[in-house]
Amino acid sequence: MPAAGFEAAHARAARLHSRHPGRDCLGCAKTGSGKTAAFVLPILQKLSEDPYGIFCLVLTPTRELAYQIAEQFRVLGKPLGLKDCIIVGGMDMVAQALELSRKPHVVIATPGRLADHLRSSNTFSIKKICFLVMDEADRLLEQGCTDFTVDLEAILAAVPARRQTLLFSATLTDTLRELQGLATNQPFFWEAQAPVCTVEQLDQRYLLVPEKVKDAYLVHLIQNFQDDHEDWSIIIFTNTCK
Repeated sequence: MPAAGFEAAHARAARLHSRHPGRDCLGCAKTGSGKTAAFVLPILQKLSEDPYGIFCLVLTPTRELAYQIAEQFRVLGKPLGLKDCIIVGGMDMVAQALELSRKPHVVIATPGRLADHLRSSNTFSIKKICFLVMDEADRLLEQGCTDFTVDLEAILAAVPARRQTLLFSATLTDTLRELQGLATNQPFFWEAQAPVCTVEQLDQRYLLVPEKVKDAYLVHLIQNFQDDHEDWSIIIFTNTCK
């Protein structure tokens, strides 16, 4: 994060914490605005007052995001001797269970893999966490091709009722508006009032195609694009590993 962005995130975190100490939070701000630091910094401040066991659980929809969040915790928490643990799919469960049994301060996890550990192991507990963070909360709670409902139910049953719940998202969706059931500790809502800005040279287009032939359209477009721009690169973003 650039220095200016970090300072803005630090100031935002300080304002939110001072105005609403201990209350649940629903935060909405665009990508790159410093949402991660806005929850990492207050959590580290509270952790420094009483470092014990698994203090914070962060849930994310993807393993890539889990690693990004863990990196910020490590950088900002290094002076505290912070111990973190990443629990995501594609890694050895035995090694992960061993890490959890060592009671790290912060667990960053995807719902599916953490729920698997809760169902199959009794070597760790999240019954005493102080913070539950859901980053990209709209994606965690939406029901579709990646439905985390069952796994989230198992996780929420394992965390204490008395906790601070922090929900963050880059977009305000109907799903987020229905989250009052999760955030019961005098929740407040905060949304960054910033205009949507893109560079003037950016050409953005929507292409609506039939679902069954979507992949064929994509391949055709890529082939045509490469014929016209042989020296250009292409990045394709998808919502699941599959």
